Amino acid sequence: MTASPIRRPWLIHFFQRASVDDGGESVPTIDFLEGLPPKVAAEVHAVLEAVAEAPPPAFGGGGKWEAMHGEMAGFYEVRVQGGGKNHRLLCLLVRDAEDLGGSSIVCLGGLSKPRRERAHPRDYRRIRLYRQEFEVHRRVLS
Repeated sequence: MTASPIRRPWLIHFFQRASVDDGGESVPTIDFLEGLPPKVAAEVHAVLEAVAEAPPPAFGGGGKWEAMHGEMAGFYEVRVQGGGKNHRLLCLLVRDAEDLGGSSIVCLGGLSKPRRERAHPRDYRRIRLYRQEFEVHRRVLS
């Protein structure tokens, strides 16, 4: 009988904008989380930690962690409800990233929307822009 490989938790990083893109070098995920009710923000953190521990390829999701499709393919989202809205934290999975310390979940930013409504296209455009900035600068909050 062979031993199964040891699963190591993935790291969680918050994307930080570069000064050339945003003079304030904002961290969109922190801005998003600070705008949520505390209970909702805590649930987002709990889902992220559970996904990182699983790690992501083995995490079942249960509706709280989902792969996106279409023009948002390649993104993953933490999905939480609260205060009459759906809240989404959009992330990238970066495998074996030496510059990040190993395989990582990179949290790009979030959005909130009324239940049973689609997110506004500008919100998705903003998240895709953050992915482009991350791919160029590879900056995360340190």
